[in-house]
Amino acid sequence: MNRNNDNDFTRGMVVVAHADDAEFGCSGTVAKLCAEGWDMVYVLCTDGSKGTSDREFDPDELARVRQLEQINAGKVLGLKDVVFLGYEDSMLQPTLELRRDIAREIRRHKPDVVICQYPMRTLDGYWGVGHPDHMAAGEATLAAIFPTARDHLTFPELLEGGFEPHKVGEVWINGHPEPDLWIDVTDYMDTSIEAIVAHESQIGEIRDGTVERMGERLRQWRREHAKGKGMQYAETFKRISFRR
Repeated sequence: MNRNNDNDFTRGMVVVAHADDAEFGCSGTVAKLCAEGWDMVYVLCTDGSKGTSDREFDPDELARVRQLEQINAGKVLGLKDVVFLGYEDSMLQPTLELRRDIAREIRRHKPDVVICQYPMRTLDGYWGVGHPDHMAAGEATLAAIFPTARDHLTFPELLEGGFEPHKVGEVWINGHPEPDLWIDVTDYMDTSIEAIVAHESQIGEIRDGTVERMGERLRQWRREHAKGKGMQYAETFKRISFRR
């Protein structure tokens, strides 16, 4: 199924665990929506302070580097804003505090569509064990969408702070093993790759063909998603509608 019946949607939010998660998972879709005039916001749950094999890298410095990389990637894509919640990398849990913080950003930015990560393990042998931070971010986001962001009596401190309840129209779950939504990102692959390359600390130094290899790897993934759908490159999601 292709994207349809959402001509009145103009605001989107992507909630992920780490800087670069959205670039690898859905940056073609984000680039497409930004180009179509949507206001797109990223919410990053963790500080990214553990994502390196370099033992000389100070965690605080790594967190600063990854935050800057994400901001730069956002500029490539055309994001309206990037929000950093600052939870410790690799220690994320779907706590009430995380749910509240995500709900606050949903109430602040009032997205029509929220993109989040798959909250379960798939055990498919390809990154199949799942990153615990990704699962925690996905679960907390789904709980924040329904019912927390909607209900004024949940976390009354949000209402007291001026954050009025908001009903999200749809959630698109990235990484779901049984997708029902395919987004044609053929015209946005170059932008997607440019955004990923902004995360230099995660893909290695930009030299010796790194950019070309990363680009081809991303194109291969998106080609596989597009098979049988009449598209050259696609990103996939499980769509859940909260509209009646």
